[in-house]
Amino acid sequence: MASKLLIGFAAGVVVGVLFAPEKGSDTRKKLADKGNELKDKFNDFIDTLSSKADDLAEEVDDFAQKTRPQYQ
Repeated sequence: MASKLLIGFAAGVVVGVLFAPEKGSDTRKKLADKGNELKDKFNDFIDTLSSKADDLAEEVDDFAQKTRPQYQ
């Protein structure tokens, strides 16, 4: 779902910039800036997702250790 949102956002930015009445060099700079901004947001999203997955894996491991029968 989030990836579709990011793709839609990127497409909207590209279309908006391409139809703006500006010089080509200004348009290319805006596209590059927006692309870098989008890349940074996507990387932040991936980092957050990865961190949450690591936290969940640790919780599952802790739960498994607590509920595993203890044999002597």
